[in-house]
Amino acid sequence: MLEYKIRQSGDVTMLDLSGRISVGEALAFGPGSGVVLSDVIAELAKKGQRKILLNLKGVKYIDSSGIGELVRNYTSLRRQGGELKLLSPTPTVLEALRITHLDKILDIKEDEQLAVQSFSKPISAGG
Repeated sequence: MLEYKIRQSGDVTMLDLSGRISVGEALAFGPGSGVVLSDVIAELAKKGQRKILLNLKGVKYIDSSGIGELVRNYTSLRRQGGELKLLSPTPTVLEALRITHLDKILDIKEDEQLAVQSFSKPISAGG
């Protein structure tokens, strides 16, 4: 079962994930909630929160459907002018990303502060 917590750092929304991202778990958040990762991200995007950092430190396992879910969310946010980045994937998850060559496509960071700072900044007057 996959669980999540939402945090905010400036205009970056962080999803702290824990558990498994897999078809077997139906990507459900919480007992019987039936909520899917892409639904949570779509809801955030609808509210204008399109800079999303997925903290994978607590994710123990990801299968091909979970990888597909990451790619769909990444693509969807990019189409909306947003960004999806990954933070601190566990060795198991990182290996899955390497095997699928997604480590070359998805922006993966190890440091939370640097990850938040890496999101494109809005253009401000005078700078």
